[in-house]
Amino acid sequence: MVNSISELEFSNDKSTEELSQVALLQLSDDAAIREKSSTGVPEKTGYPDPVYVMAANVFQGIRKEKSPEKVIIKYGNEPLRSSAQSEDETFRRLSYELAFSALKYQDILETILTDSYIFPSTTIPDHLSSLIIVMLYDFQDRKFQTRVLSENEEFISEVQEVENLLNSFKTKLAAALARCRIKHDALSIYHILPETVRKQELRASTLPLYAWINTCKISPEEVYINLRKKGYNEVKSVLHIDDKVFAVDQHCYDVLIFPSHLKKDLINIDLFKDYKLIFQDKSRSLAVHSVKALLNMDDDILMVNTGSWYTVAHMSILTSNNTSKIFVCGIQSQAKDPDLNLFKKMGCKNIEILRETFVNIESKDHRLRKVKVILLLPRCSGVGVSNPVEFILNEHEDTDLLRDLSQGRTSEDKLQVLAQQQYEQLTHAMKFTKVQAVVYCTCSVYPEENEAVVKKALEFQDYGVKVPPYRLSPPVLPLCSLKEIHLSTDKFFRMEPSEITNGCFLSILTREDPSEAVSVKDVLARAAAKGLLEGIELEKSSKGEKKKKKSKTSLPKASGNDNCGIQMKIAEFLSGENKASTNQSEILTTKAALPQKNVMQVGSSTQVRKPSKPATNPLMPTLMKKSCPSRPWDQQTQFRRPRPEGKMVALKPVEIVLPPVMFPFSNSQGIRSQMPAPHFCRWIGPKTRMPGCLPTPLASSRGEKPKENSPSSLLRRPRPWL
Repeated sequence: MVNSISELEFSNDKSTEELSQVALLQLSDDAAIREKSSTGVPEKTGYPDPVYVMAANVFQGIRKEKSPEKVIIKYGNEPLRSSAQSEDETFRRLSYELAFSALKYQDILETILTDSYIFPSTTIPDHLSSLIIVMLYDFQDRKFQTRVLSENEEFISEVQEVENLLNSFKTKLAAALARCRIKHDALSIYHILPETVRKQELRASTLPLYAWINTCKISPEEVYINLRKKGYNEVKSVLHIDDKVFAVDQHCYDVLIFPSHLKKDLINIDLFKDYKLIFQDKSRSLAVHSVKALLNMDDDILMVNTGSWYTVAHMSILTSNNTSKIFVCGIQSQAKDPDLNLFKKMGCKNIEILRETFVNIESKDHRLRKVKVILLLPRCSGVGVSNPVEFILNEHEDTDLLRDLSQGRTSEDKLQVLAQQQYEQLTHAMKFTKVQAVVYCTCSVYPEENEAVVKKALEFQDYGVKVPPYRLSPPVLPLCSLKEIHLSTDKFFRMEPSEITNGCFLSILTREDPSEAVSVKDVLARAAAKGLLEGIELEKSSKGEKKKKKSKTSLPKASGNDNCGIQMKIAEFLSGENKASTNQSEILTTKAALPQKNVMQVGSSTQVRKPSKPATNPLMPTLMKKSCPSRPWDQQTQFRRPRPEGKMVALKPVEIVLPPVMFPFSNSQGIRSQMPAPHFCRWIGPKTRMPGCLPTPLASSRGEKPKENSPSSLLRRPRPWL
């Protein structure tokens, strides 16, 4: 198979050059070995034969195509026959890593093969070209040392043939490699790579390990105790520490961080073997924790394009104490079918797999009627992750992305295709009318896949449906540094690729709450301008509000003066708004009046439906008294009527005139003032202990609003007089 004549001529003509270059190669290799030994990385001994075959098939599908005039080596189209061991997860991961490494150095490896005269001096079938490339990369990575084989290892004839060929050209291959390094003025072929790829590889070798705690099987405290027993100490940061240490993540309370060099030690301890600790990239933990923060106890979740089943399991664990159900869709292939036994081992019980693609699921699907939050993890470029192989295997299974990631960038055409797919999925998620929030998360650093997609979806959302539109909400995760605060000023959560984390982008879209999106003032002013308040009797109330109205029918309604009271309230409101900017005393009164309006809007329809009661708005007490006189049966329940008189100086001595009456109230009010109750509760107190003899101006001056009479208040009324 080897052309011995050309090999002899090459050896005679280049012998002197080879000696010097091989010496240079040996020196640099020694330096590299010392560097690896200092970091605790053992020397490589090669892969089993099935790994080489699988890697060759993967490389065949992702290799860079060249124009016909630049083709040096021809690649066949026939894949090599894989063995039964190709189904092994470990072999699969090793083969992808080997193929991706060969892809990064494809041009250099092809140059070495032609410079060493393996091509075209030998007759090699085209379908073995991919196998030669991946095995040559491993051969030079082992410093051209012989592969160590185990006794029980499976042998594949094609692998043995290529290995014998490379061993016969060992000297020439080493010399060709040395010449390539000299040409590029590089200490090793690693330094020939683009700078972005070199940085990516450096981060991948030092990036800490992230693992989340399966709280269905063990508590965080038990994990800490278990790790301490095995010699691990808790620290605040694991960077640049060679000891056995761990740290608790600042963003996710159930995520632990370990130094990268401890992976082999960690995977052999029971915590990981028993699925009590699970390795996973931090970006996925950030996504599921964001969803958890938006959930109620019985809200269901729809997860789209989850990638790793560990993400689904983590979401299930976080909601184990709820009645939530997790629906999963966007499964790309049968190879990504869930291992139900895995879910069982991890304690996951609330997961349901949907076979439809996400865009084909109807927004009114009855199965998803209780879904309130959608977690969208769209297929993205992955430019932001340090280990592209882990990203592809765990998240998207798109081997085509490896071609772009091998160069540390994504082509413009590919980026536009991805962005369009992301936009379509996000807009489809926003069509589910019962959904209240969408969490959008990527591992990309490109704005085209992140901010641009979200802003475009918000801009062109459908406002025709009878549900509140979506708005951009601030992150629900803690911001742990000034840099994170700066990156989140526009309500997006970002993590840039660094020595401690991969890149991550996270956005939260929530439905606008009408009670929060529009102030009470705006609602009243808008309703008054359109004349809608005159039809307030037609306002639909909830069943709970109707029951409350029935329970309070003991108070007669004003029938003849309803429109009069409503119109006066509108006039009082608008005039009060004009005076508020110039009169400080009226500003204080308006502050006391705003909670009253909130109560009207939120739920107390009784207040709204009794417009004829005098002095419900403190801005025009005189007019209200004249047009809508008070009645004796209203005096015990509507103590807010005289409240506007609280601005009068003459009412201040009331507290001095009735000291025996005020004494028991001062204590109770002092106690109440210490309670951080909402403004609705603060309006309750004065009413409950204020029969007709207690001066109402006192309550008004303290900014408190009386409570509607209820059975509980009627029972408490006599207590101050005991």
